Amino acid sequence: MFFKKKNAAPLLHPTIESFDTIIGPSTTIHGRVVADTGLRIDGEVIGDIEAQQNGGISVALGKTGRVQGDIHAFRVLIAGQVDGHIYATERVELHAGAKVTGDVTYGQLGIEEGASISGLMISKSGESPVGAYDPSMLVLQNPSSIKTK
Repeated sequence: MFFKKKNAAPLLHPTIESFDTIIGPSTTIHGRVVADTGLRIDGEVIGDIEAQQNGGISVALGKTGRVQGDIHAFRVLIAGQVDGHIYATERVELHAGAKVTGDVTYGQLGIEEGASISGLMISKSGESPVGAYDPSMLVLQNPSSIKTK
């Protein structure tokens, strides 16, 4: 027998991406990375990652991937760990197991259950995140969202 939660959060429907550049799990890069094509990181980058924010360039972080720096891209997909801020023109997807310590600025934000953010979630359009998240945590992470009379 199957039981469905009454108020179950919608599942995140990931976008289909292609990546011309892959940083493997046994690779660590120290320094700024500038990407002109899709970039997938399964290793570690210690430094900022910059991709054309209006050029449709995506940056994806696999489960074993880690970035210690800021990420600037059109679309950012996270399954690993980011210690820095994320700036995405179009969309940020935080998949199960993703851990972000920093602010996330986005056009759209999708969050799967098991992902975490320790920072502010800043929407460019005023939209709420989509997926499994606890709205009470938004207040704790973003005290400026508390409206006073």
